[in-house]
Amino acid sequence: MEPVLIESNVNGASEVHNNNNANVDHGWQKVTYAKRQRKTKPGADPSNALVAANGGAGSSGEKNNVFRNLEQQAEERHLRIIGARQAALSAAASESAPARSKHRSDDEYDEDSDADVTAAENGKAEEPKKPKQKKPKKPKITVAEAAAKLDATDLSAFLIDISGTYEDKQDIQMMRFADYFGRAFSGVTASQFPWMKIFRESTVAKMADIPLSQIPDVVYKTSIDWINQRSPEALGSFVLWCLDSILADVETHNVSSKGSKKVVQQASSKSQVAIFVALAMVLRRKPDVLIGVLPALRENSKYQGQDKLPVIVWMIAQASQGELAVGLYSWAHNLLPIVGGKNCNPQSRDIILQLVERILSSPKARTILVNGAVRKGERLVPPSALETLLRLTFPTSSARVKATERFEAIYPTLKEVALAGVPGSKAMKQVSLQILSFAIQFAGESTPDLSNEAAGIFIWCLTQSADCYKHWDKLYEANLEGSVKVLKKLSEEWKEHSAKLSPLDPFRATLKSFRQKNEKGIGGTADAARQSLLRNADKYCKLVSGKLSTGHGCLKSVALAVIAIAVGAAFMSPNVESVDWEKISVFFTSQPSIWK
Repeated sequence: MEPVLIESNVNGASEVHNNNNANVDHGWQKVTYAKRQRKTKPGADPSNALVAANGGAGSSGEKNNVFRNLEQQAEERHLRIIGARQAALSAAASESAPARSKHRSDDEYDEDSDADVTAAENGKAEEPKKPKQKKPKKPKITVAEAAAKLDATDLSAFLIDISGTYEDKQDIQMMRFADYFGRAFSGVTASQFPWMKIFRESTVAKMADIPLSQIPDVVYKTSIDWINQRSPEALGSFVLWCLDSILADVETHNVSSKGSKKVVQQASSKSQVAIFVALAMVLRRKPDVLIGVLPALRENSKYQGQDKLPVIVWMIAQASQGELAVGLYSWAHNLLPIVGGKNCNPQSRDIILQLVERILSSPKARTILVNGAVRKGERLVPPSALETLLRLTFPTSSARVKATERFEAIYPTLKEVALAGVPGSKAMKQVSLQILSFAIQFAGESTPDLSNEAAGIFIWCLTQSADCYKHWDKLYEANLEGSVKVLKKLSEEWKEHSAKLSPLDPFRATLKSFRQKNEKGIGGTADAARQSLLRNADKYCKLVSGKLSTGHGCLKSVALAVIAIAVGAAFMSPNVESVDWEKISVFFTSQPSIWK
């Protein structure tokens, strides 16, 4: 019996082949598996297995037919896969979904293609994942559109409800008040209310109307009537809470612009409109509340800085809408010192000047502010503010800036407010003593305009209280240059000032003390410059003393003439007994200085 060779093809079916060229195998049969041989013998010629699978060693034409069939099947399979994938990509692109391209190598394709082949051969392409549909964008709502939807009746009912629910907790009432507007303006995005950009690019006049200009009048009136019934303490706390919320938004913007990952808690940007609306209503209806928080704004560093200045200016502008005096008081106490500081930049100076120019340009502003120069015991423009104004309005020629002319324009009105008051009163006595101390120093400055203005203010102080003469006597030697300037101005403008300096006795005593000091200094060991100052001072002391004596003599002559006429008329009268001799006696005794 001839030996028989049995091989197993890839599908597990056995085929028997005669092998005439094989060696004698003693009747044993050999069983082989083509798939295993491919794995264990990677170097074997694949054509042998194909020949065996086709019944032996065929001709070269048979080999070509076998390979052609296999290649054709592989190519068809590959084309089906590509077609299926292109169909999937086209479907995804038609639905506007972002397509993901997968770049794969030939090896990766071979490893993962079995499942694709099966699906393609079955005529079913793999269905692509459906892209997530984007939610439809909400329509953008402007501040004006949201404000137009406010209903005064609904607001009134809401305020009545919270007033009853939180009857003893007015701070909570104010929070709920802000919440009401927060819901009303919830649809307004930050892009529709870019308040920082608006404040940065707008004038103070335009900025002051934001955002209350959009609120219906009936809603505004309903709100301020309710606010008017809240306590100053609750309103003060609410003002600071609103300011903190606004400045938190500023801080977040600053952090994000620097690229920092630090997270700052803040109110939602959508609620910023509501906070500005509620805060503006409080400040306009109750401007006094701002005066109560000014010390905190001055002393706490978190409220200071150029980035926060526009918000503070906006707040003062709101309060000045309610009461001009509060606006000027806040400006003079909190903002003017910033301009007088060394680190004030032109932008800050400009916005601060815009605010006071707006206040002073209001109808009847001068009359209102001069008549209300003292408010609840405090001056709108204190002496320290007048000192700063003098420096800013009358700088040296080299220190003049563009803003100097603007200070020159507002200075007269502010000076009038600073010096307003009842002459001889206790309050004016204290104010005049404070002003006199820096006025004598400025009078001695080398800047002519500043020196002349300060000398005039110094003379004003002398007209307010006799104690100013004593204070001048104490300051005389330490401020000799300023004293010379004041004495010279008095000697040259005596007619203008003499009537206001009454009574003159304290002035005579002061001049006498000056002359004694001058004589002592001239006879001492002072340097040449000081000796020259002492001689000038003594010269003007003599001139003023002479005018005092001349005026005194003229006054005595006039008094004697009046008395003579009165007595003559009395004797010439047919009824001498009717003359009121007691009144004439009172006149003589009431003018003791005339007879000295």
